[in-house]
Amino acid sequence: MFPQLSTASGRRTVAIAAAGGAVVLAVAAVYGIAGFARNPAGGAACRQAAETAQRLAPLARGEVAAVAVASNPIKVPDLTFQDAGGATKTLADWRGRTVLFNLWATWCVPCRKEMPSLDALQAKLGGEAFQVVAVNIDTRNLEKPRAWLKEVGIEQLGYFADPSAKVFQELKAAGKAFGMPTTLLIDPSGCEIATLAGPAEWASEDAVKLLEAALRKS
Repeated sequence: MFPQLSTASGRRTVAIAAAGGAVVLAVAAVYGIAGFARNPAGGAACRQAAETAQRLAPLARGEVAAVAVASNPIKVPDLTFQDAGGATKTLADWRGRTVLFNLWATWCVPCRKEMPSLDALQAKLGGEAFQVVAVNIDTRNLEKPRAWLKEVGIEQLGYFADPSAKVFQELKAAGKAFGMPTTLLIDPSGCEIATLAGPAEWASEDAVKLLEAALRKS
Protein backbone atom coordinates (compact mmCIF):
# COMPACT_ATOMS: atom_id res chain seq x y z
CA MET A 1 0.00 0.00 0.00
CA PHE A 2 1.19 3.52 -0.82
CA PRO A 3 1.08 6.02 2.05
CA GLN A 4 -1.82 8.44 1.72
CA LEU A 5 -1.15 12.16 1.74
CA SER A 6 -3.20 14.39 3.95
CA THR A 7 -5.85 16.41 2.11
CA ALA A 8 -3.95 19.67 2.64
CA SER A 9 -0.68 18.10 1.51
CA GLY A 10 -2.37 16.64 -1.55
CA ARG A 11 -3.81 19.98 -2.50
CA ARG A 12 -0.40 21.65 -2.12
CA THR A 13 1.27 18.93 -4.24
CA VAL A 14 -1.33 19.25 -7.00
CA ALA A 15 -1.09 23.04 -6.92
CA ILE A 16 2.72 22.96 -7.16
CA ALA A 17 2.59 20.49 -10.03
CA ALA A 18 -0.01 22.57 -11.87
CA ALA A 19 2.00 25.73 -11.35
CA GLY A 20 5.14 24.03 -12.58
CA GLY A 21 3.31 22.75 -15.63
CA ALA A 22 1.98 26.22 -16.35
CA VAL A 23 5.48 27.67 -16.13
CA VAL A 24 6.79 25.04 -18.54
CA LEU A 25 3.96 25.75 -20.99
CA ALA A 26 4.46 29.49 -20.69
CA VAL A 27 8.20 29.20 -21.31
CA ALA A 28 7.59 26.89 -24.25
CA ALA A 29 5.06 29.31 -25.69
CA VAL A 30 7.39 32.28 -25.33
CA TYR A 31 10.32 30.47 -26.91
CA GLY A 32 8.11 28.97 -29.59
CA ILE A 33 6.77 32.38 -30.61
CA ALA A 34 10.23 33.89 -30.52
CA GLY A 35 11.58 31.04 -32.61
CA PHE A 36 8.81 31.50 -35.16
CA ALA A 37 9.58 35.22 -35.36
CA ARG A 38 13.23 34.46 -36.00
CA ASN A 39 12.56 31.69 -38.53
CA PRO A 40 9.23 32.13 -40.33
CA ALA A 41 8.43 29.18 -42.56
CA GLY A 42 9.94 29.30 -46.02
CA GLY A 43 10.03 25.60 -46.83
CA ALA A 44 9.48 24.36 -50.35
CA ALA A 45 8.13 27.75 -51.44
CA CYS A 46 11.58 29.28 -50.93
CA ARG A 47 13.72 26.44 -52.29
CA GLN A 48 14.51 28.40 -55.46
CA ALA A 49 15.45 31.43 -53.37
CA ALA A 50 17.91 29.28 -51.41
CA GLU A 51 19.58 28.19 -54.66
CA THR A 52 19.71 31.79 -55.88
CA ALA A 53 21.20 32.94 -52.58
CA GLN A 54 23.98 30.34 -52.84
CA ARG A 55 24.78 31.61 -56.32
CA LEU A 56 24.94 35.20 -55.06
CA ALA A 57 27.11 34.60 -51.98
CA PRO A 58 30.51 34.90 -53.77
CA LEU A 59 29.36 38.14 -55.42
CA ALA A 60 28.65 40.01 -52.16
CA ARG A 61 31.89 41.96 -52.32
CA GLY A 62 33.29 45.39 -53.09
CA GLU A 63 30.51 47.99 -53.09
CA VAL A 64 28.01 45.37 -51.91
CA ALA A 65 30.23 43.52 -49.43
CA ALA A 66 27.81 44.35 -46.60
CA VAL A 67 24.92 42.54 -48.30
CA ALA A 68 23.83 39.60 -46.14
CA VAL A 69 22.87 36.68 -48.37
CA ALA A 70 20.11 34.55 -46.84
CA SER A 71 21.24 31.18 -45.51
CA ASN A 72 17.65 30.07 -44.89
CA PRO A 73 15.33 32.22 -47.05
CA ILE A 74 11.93 33.11 -45.63
CA LYS A 75 8.70 34.42 -47.11
CA VAL A 76 8.74 38.19 -46.77
CA PRO A 77 5.62 39.61 -45.06
CA ASP A 78 3.08 40.89 -47.58
CA LEU A 79 3.82 44.52 -46.80
CA THR A 80 1.25 47.21 -47.62
CA PHE A 81 1.94 50.78 -48.75
CA GLN A 82 0.63 53.36 -51.25
CA ASP A 83 1.52 54.38 -54.78
CA ALA A 84 1.79 57.96 -56.06
CA GLY A 85 -1.99 58.17 -56.50
CA GLY A 86 -2.75 56.92 -52.99
CA ALA A 87 -3.86 53.44 -54.13
CA THR A 88 -2.98 50.51 -51.86
CA LYS A 89 -0.13 48.32 -53.07
CA THR A 90 1.40 45.16 -51.60
CA LEU A 91 4.51 43.19 -52.42
CA ALA A 92 2.22 40.58 -53.98
CA ASP A 93 1.71 43.04 -56.85
CA TRP A 94 5.26 42.23 -57.95
CA ARG A 95 5.03 38.44 -57.87
CA GLY A 96 6.87 37.07 -60.86
CA ARG A 97 9.58 39.75 -60.68
CA THR A 98 12.75 40.03 -58.66
CA VAL A 99 12.38 43.11 -56.44
CA LEU A 100 14.91 45.30 -54.67
CA PHE A 101 12.71 46.62 -51.86
CA ASN A 102 14.10 49.72 -50.18
CA LEU A 103 12.87 51.83 -47.25
CA TRP A 104 14.02 55.44 -47.16
CA ALA A 105 13.21 58.81 -45.58
CA THR A 106 14.23 62.40 -46.22
CA TRP A 107 15.52 62.72 -42.62
CA CYS A 108 17.95 59.82 -43.29
CA VAL A 109 21.19 61.19 -44.77
CA PRO A 110 22.49 57.79 -46.04
CA CYS A 111 19.08 57.21 -47.67
CA ARG A 112 19.32 60.46 -49.57
CA LYS A 113 22.86 59.64 -50.68
CA GLU A 114 21.90 56.26 -52.16
CA MET A 115 18.70 57.32 -53.94
CA PRO A 116 20.48 58.43 -57.16
CA SER A 117 22.17 55.01 -57.38
CA LEU A 118 18.81 53.25 -56.94
CA ASP A 119 17.40 55.46 -59.68
CA ALA A 120 20.32 54.57 -61.97
CA LEU A 121 19.91 50.87 -61.16
CA GLN A 122 16.25 51.01 -62.17
CA ALA A 123 17.31 52.61 -65.45
CA LYS A 124 19.85 49.81 -66.05
CA LEU A 125 17.91 46.70 -65.02
CA GLY A 126 14.28 47.73 -64.53
CA GLY A 127 11.71 45.93 -66.67
CA GLU A 128 9.62 42.78 -66.89
CA ALA A 129 11.97 40.77 -64.65
CA PHE A 130 13.20 43.33 -62.12
CA GLN A 131 12.08 46.47 -60.31
CA VAL A 132 13.37 48.73 -57.58
CA VAL A 133 10.50 49.46 -55.17
CA ALA A 134 11.60 52.32 -52.92
CA VAL A 135 9.07 53.16 -50.20
CA ASN A 136 9.30 56.47 -48.35
CA ILE A 137 8.40 56.37 -44.64
CA ASP A 138 8.32 60.09 -43.78
CA THR A 139 5.47 60.61 -41.31
CA ARG A 140 5.35 64.43 -41.44
CA ASN A 141 5.19 66.96 -44.28
CA LEU A 142 4.15 64.30 -46.77
CA GLU A 143 4.85 66.49 -49.81
CA LYS A 144 8.50 66.88 -48.84
CA PRO A 145 9.68 63.50 -50.23
CA ARG A 146 8.12 64.14 -53.65
CA ALA A 147 9.62 67.64 -53.77
CA TRP A 148 13.04 66.33 -52.80
CA LEU A 149 12.98 63.58 -55.45
CA LYS A 150 12.08 66.14 -58.10
CA GLU A 151 14.77 68.52 -56.88
CA VAL A 152 17.56 65.94 -57.16
CA GLY A 153 16.34 64.53 -60.47
CA ILE A 154 15.06 61.08 -59.45
CA GLU A 155 13.03 60.11 -62.52
CA GLN A 156 13.20 56.32 -63.00
CA LEU A 157 11.78 55.20 -59.66
CA GLY A 158 8.06 54.93 -59.08
CA TYR A 159 6.85 56.81 -56.00
CA PHE A 160 5.65 54.68 -53.09
CA ALA A 161 5.05 55.74 -49.49
CA ASP A 162 3.88 54.54 -46.11
CA PRO A 163 3.20 57.60 -43.91
CA SER A 164 2.48 55.30 -40.95
CA ALA A 165 5.96 53.70 -41.24
CA LYS A 166 4.23 50.39 -40.50
CA VAL A 167 6.30 48.59 -43.13
CA PHE A 168 9.45 49.36 -41.17
CA GLN A 169 7.91 48.10 -37.93
CA GLU A 170 6.77 44.87 -39.58
CA LEU A 171 10.22 44.19 -41.01
CA LYS A 172 11.78 45.08 -37.67
CA ALA A 173 9.49 42.59 -35.90
CA ALA A 174 10.59 39.94 -38.40
CA GLY A 175 14.26 40.74 -37.68
CA LYS A 176 14.80 42.21 -41.15
CA ALA A 177 15.13 45.92 -40.34
CA PHE A 178 17.50 47.52 -37.86
CA GLY A 179 17.90 51.08 -39.14
CA MET A 180 17.66 53.19 -42.25
CA PRO A 181 18.01 52.62 -45.09
CA THR A 182 16.83 49.00 -45.15
CA THR A 183 16.93 46.96 -48.35
CA LEU A 184 15.66 43.47 -49.17
CA LEU A 185 16.27 41.51 -52.35
CA ILE A 186 13.16 39.41 -52.97
CA ASP A 187 12.71 36.63 -55.52
CA PRO A 188 9.71 36.25 -57.87
CA SER A 189 7.97 33.97 -55.34
CA GLY A 190 8.17 36.57 -52.57
CA CYS A 191 11.08 34.96 -50.73
CA GLU A 192 14.04 36.79 -49.24
CA ILE A 193 17.33 36.36 -51.12
CA ALA A 194 19.44 38.94 -49.30
CA THR A 195 19.23 41.97 -47.01
CA LEU A 196 21.27 45.08 -46.38
CA ALA A 197 21.23 47.35 -43.35
CA GLY A 198 22.66 50.63 -44.60
CA PRO A 199 23.37 52.21 -47.98
CA ALA A 200 25.13 50.85 -51.05
CA GLU A 201 26.22 52.02 -54.48
CA TRP A 202 23.47 50.11 -56.25
CA ALA A 203 24.47 51.18 -59.75
CA SER A 204 28.08 50.06 -59.28
CA GLU A 205 29.62 47.20 -61.24
CA ASP A 206 29.65 45.03 -58.11
CA ALA A 207 25.96 45.61 -57.42
CA VAL A 208 24.90 45.07 -61.03
CA LYS A 209 26.80 41.75 -61.17
CA LEU A 210 25.10 40.62 -57.97
CA LEU A 211 21.65 41.51 -59.25
CA GLU A 212 22.20 40.06 -62.70
CA ALA A 213 23.15 36.78 -61.02
CA ALA A 214 19.88 36.96 -59.07
CA LEU A 215 17.98 37.34 -62.34
CA ARG A 216 19.55 34.31 -63.99
CA LYS A 217 17.30 31.27 -64.01
CA SER A 218 20.10 28.88 -63.06
